[in-house]
Amino acid sequence: MTTEAVWSGQWVADRLGIGLRGDAELPELLGLAVRENPKRAQLLVSQVLGKHVPQRPAVVYGAGRRLGAAVRARLGLRAGEPVTVLGFAETATGLGHCVADELEASYLHSTRRPVAGLESVAGFEEEHSHATSHLLLPVDPELLCGDGPLILVDDELSTGQTALNTIAALHRHRPRQRYGLATLVDLRDAADRERLAAFAAELGVLIEVVALAEGRVRLPAGTGERARRLVARLGGGAGVGGPGPGGAGSGDRCAEVVRVPLPWPVGVPEGGRHGFVPAQRVRLEAALPELGERLAKELAGGERRVLVLGCEELMYAPLRLAEALQGALREASQGFPGPADVWFSTTTRSPVLAVDDPGYAIRTRLSFPAHGAPGEGGGLRFAYNVAPGRVAGRRFDAIVLVLDAAADTPELSSDEGLLSKLCEVTDRVLLAVLPVRRPVTARPLRGPEFSSYPAAEVGWLLTDLSGVALEAPTEEREEAVQSGGAHYAESLPVEYQPSPEYQELFHQALRGSARRIALAVATVAETLLHERGERLVLASLARAGTPVGILVRRWLAAAHRIEAPHYAVSIIRGRGIDPVAMRYLTERHDPSDVVFVDGWTGKGAIARELAAALEGTPFDPELAVLADPGRCVRTFGTREDFLIPSACLNSTVSGLVSRTVLRDDLIGPEDFHGAKYYRELARADVSVAFLDIVAAHFPAVRAELAASGTAGPVGAVGLAGAVGPADREPTWAGWAAVERISAEYGIGDVNLVKPGVGETTRVLLRRVPWRVLARRGVGADLDHVRLLATQRGVPVEEVDELPYSCVGLIHPRFSRGVTGGSGRTV
Repeated sequence: MTTEAVWSGQWVADRLGIGLRGDAELPELLGLAVRENPKRAQLLVSQVLGKHVPQRPAVVYGAGRRLGAAVRARLGLRAGEPVTVLGFAETATGLGHCVADELEASYLHSTRRPVAGLESVAGFEEEHSHATSHLLLPVDPELLCGDGPLILVDDELSTGQTALNTIAALHRHRPRQRYGLATLVDLRDAADRERLAAFAAELGVLIEVVALAEGRVRLPAGTGERARRLVARLGGGAGVGGPGPGGAGSGDRCAEVVRVPLPWPVGVPEGGRHGFVPAQRVRLEAALPELGERLAKELAGGERRVLVLGCEELMYAPLRLAEALQGALREASQGFPGPADVWFSTTTRSPVLAVDDPGYAIRTRLSFPAHGAPGEGGGLRFAYNVAPGRVAGRRFDAIVLVLDAAADTPELSSDEGLLSKLCEVTDRVLLAVLPVRRPVTARPLRGPEFSSYPAAEVGWLLTDLSGVALEAPTEEREEAVQSGGAHYAESLPVEYQPSPEYQELFHQALRGSARRIALAVATVAETLLHERGERLVLASLARAGTPVGILVRRWLAAAHRIEAPHYAVSIIRGRGIDPVAMRYLTERHDPSDVVFVDGWTGKGAIARELAAALEGTPFDPELAVLADPGRCVRTFGTREDFLIPSACLNSTVSGLVSRTVLRDDLIGPEDFHGAKYYRELARADVSVAFLDIVAAHFPAVRAELAASGTAGPVGAVGLAGAVGPADREPTWAGWAAVERISAEYGIGDVNLVKPGVGETTRVLLRRVPWRVLARRGVGADLDHVRLLATQRGVPVEEVDELPYSCVGLIHPRFSRGVTGGSGRTV
């Protein structure tokens, strides 16, 4: 690996008597240096890690993948077997990620960067390290709760004590049966190995160790004291060896620092500090060629040696960018003339003596003030072997510094900062700042603490505003909304309390339509399963979509034994979908698996809002609904405008949850949208009863479809192919009808025209209705609409050629006291 004829540990061996013995490739993998750390004298300097010694990115990435393959072979891991990989900060964050790539595993690395509001699921100490405390901060605590093996990755196993500390902490958090320790070099002695075996026996677990090479370190007595005297004599913090010949040196500066904006893929973390899942890896792989080309275009041209320099824990992203840059340069050169040689290394917080000698692993050192996020600590940071020293051929013509936004601080650009130091040793510096991942610290609300649904049915990605007075009289809300003084989502209507007569209409409707709803649920669920696969994640639009999301989830469990995650998210017309909820889903699931679910479509305003809100994101904006009378979506149970009984009521059929609220004085930038839980309405609650009555028809629907030969296994056309409508493409006929009605009745605003049984019901329950248009001949499906209209004093006008069963018209240009004019205009 090293281009020097002499071993890069010889200088330390000659002066301190420290040596290595073991596998033949140990000298190629490791050199030696002297730490400025009283806890341990020697530093084993990896030649393939990309930390202290610049190395070609293919060598670094290849070593990690090779270690991952060895883990698979040793543990006998099967394809698709769930595995989690944990890397240690700071030196093994990239190595662990490479192992996870090979195993197609979820990944997390420990960190020393605290995050406000995010608690560590476990912590442990690394006794010999310069910075000892490690935090584990996954955005999804379930990342470390799987049943499969947990693979811990470090660049070296010296004693194994850090690994024991980690396993002890994690086993207290979530016991499991198998652990793996993966490392480039295993240097434990017999006592260390016996201690690990005893520890595993005490826990009653299997711990397997995998290494690319094994050996021992020879440490003569008194090594620590001799090392301290050596550091003091050779200059301590100043190090030995400066820019040297061929470097800018002597206070000269490189021509410029160029900031390079990179099109980093949306929803992909900059590293594994808070977790990195296989789906995110796929999106990063797809984006890397373009990222490499973007960096290549910013080089001056003619460079022979280019260094991509990562920043402390941020190793994996810079490594992959270095690979992509090398590929882009080769592609651009077409082999003639030869492309620049790309190298990779990272900065570190560990102080090490620098000696510009071929037999020493740390030839040069740049030191600079820390420039990290708050809580990471101050002091000095270091970049080793970046300055060329006395060998001009080691000089880099350009350096690409890659860091995350949290490290892009004033200290970075100060006179003594890292950028200034790099400018002294190269001609051109490119600065690529990756977007820092802001973990969502909010957590889903679940019943019974929030909503009357069981906890497993749905997680509400909402902020609990139950203690806030948000209700206003309907007339006041309508006047404020139409005058432009308020948005409808800034307050709540007073919850409608149904009369006994109206409640009886609900139960009659439910009894009459439960089977039809069950069939529509089955159609939607099977269509989604056939087209999107078994990894479905349901995101229902709160609140009307939430009962539908639960029913789809129940069908998948009953018919296919699939326990699909289900969340309720807020979308607000004119404000879009909750961005914090989308970040939450992105952190925990593959966005391509997320399906948005609602109850029905009217004119398609929410379908359009959803598509606009998700444009440019990795989410599929297609909406799945039970009924699509507006012909706005592709995935639906029916296009009939029939009564879905959950539309008859408000919170009492939706888990006792209000509609969603968005107000700046209540909802912060890191909060989910808000809602209330009406516990006081529990006696009138029919939320679970509605679900149970519909789900009771599932066995009959399944049997009927199986008997007719239309049911099929997962992956076959099955039910969806038999009962799904042939013409699924949206025509937006409903929107055209709404525009016609708005013009005909002189309303002038399509938002005041609410088509369909469900939307008309909402108008009567929580807006100021003007009139109801009912298609002539529609019977029982509109009984509840006629009753509500009578109670509100609203005329019902029978019309012909209406594409919906009914349409509700909100009072246009409403102010209190208006009673309407001719019925055509106000």
